[in-house]
Amino acid sequence: MLVLGAGPAGLVLGNILVDQGIDCVVLERAERAHVQTRARAGFLAANTVRILERHGLAEGLHRHGQTHNTCEFRTEDGRFRLDYSGLGQGERHTVYPQQDLVTDLLTRFLERGGQIRFGTEAVAVRGADTERPEVSVREADGRPGLWRARYVAGCDGRHGAARRSLPAGTVRHHRDHGVTWLGLLAEAPPSLDAVGYAVHEHGFAGHMARTSDVTRYYLQCERGIPADAWSDDRIWGELDLRMRAGEYGPLRRGPIVQRAVIDLESDVLEPLRHGALFLVGDAAGLISPSAAKGANLAVLEAAILAPALIENLTAGNSEGLDAYSARCLTHIWRAQEFSHWMIGLLHGPSGADGESRFHNSLRRSRLTSLRTSRSHQDWFAEHYVGV
Repeated sequence: MLVLGAGPAGLVLGNILVDQGIDCVVLERAERAHVQTRARAGFLAANTVRILERHGLAEGLHRHGQTHNTCEFRTEDGRFRLDYSGLGQGERHTVYPQQDLVTDLLTRFLERGGQIRFGTEAVAVRGADTERPEVSVREADGRPGLWRARYVAGCDGRHGAARRSLPAGTVRHHRDHGVTWLGLLAEAPPSLDAVGYAVHEHGFAGHMARTSDVTRYYLQCERGIPADAWSDDRIWGELDLRMRAGEYGPLRRGPIVQRAVIDLESDVLEPLRHGALFLVGDAAGLISPSAAKGANLAVLEAAILAPALIENLTAGNSEGLDAYSARCLTHIWRAQEFSHWMIGLLHGPSGADGESRFHNSLRRSRLTSLRTSRSHQDWFAEHYVGV
């Protein structure tokens, strides 16, 4: 078995396979130090934690992760909080930085006898319609190489070799939501004990704790600006303004150590299986970060694919592999729908024309309903935590 990419999808899949005696090699274009330090999302859904527990992969998150169950919305009509662990299915998140999870998964995979080739970039997948597909690579020393396996799992993201190698006829569903965020990582303690969503006429602002000393912030910005276009003073000023720090308390400041411009897009491919090639994680579907679903979908898809591969490779049963695409797409589209709803909840048109006023009034009504309706809150909680 060849797995392309050493992110959460590839490493969860690899761990489950090697634990059941399936030979598995992970090809990762980056070096190990980079893999273990690249900061990504950190909110793990309850089902993701259950999957990791079931496969002996949750020791680190139980030791260092923090449970989280509260959202705070700040709007022109005031603020309100939702304890979503008491709503819907009664589930909560575990906050555990993705780089720490990846380090745990990587360590466990190697302990179990898995192989990882760092600095090895997959270039193309060929022969996916055969029983012995091959992956052409660029080895760490720059030389071309070739790997063969019974199956290939493309866990290498939206720009990886798996997507580049798909046959004609693959359907791509794509939507640009027309919203851009400036994603920020600040070496500063969290300023509130909740995920903060601020809706303001200047645009959206978000606050998400990562650790006791690091906080993730988001600021809606104009499309096309470079990540370094705003000074630190301007960033903190906009965060103070949009999160209404004058009304609800100052933000705890610190150095901004990471910046990224994020265009909110949704992207789904169908089908997710092409003969011996399977798409997993961001290679299968890209989702906006508005609802923290990306890593959780990646883990879920890996957990669906792994037993299907094991059943096929050990018992010759192909039913699970045949059903893989349809099963995953059900979860992907459910997450996409909620993410799309969240984008509409948190962002409104900036114009003063009649259509902009209409859409902003709808957004305001949705927030009022979320603040006052228990059935709406139950729906929110179930989809916010669920995958």
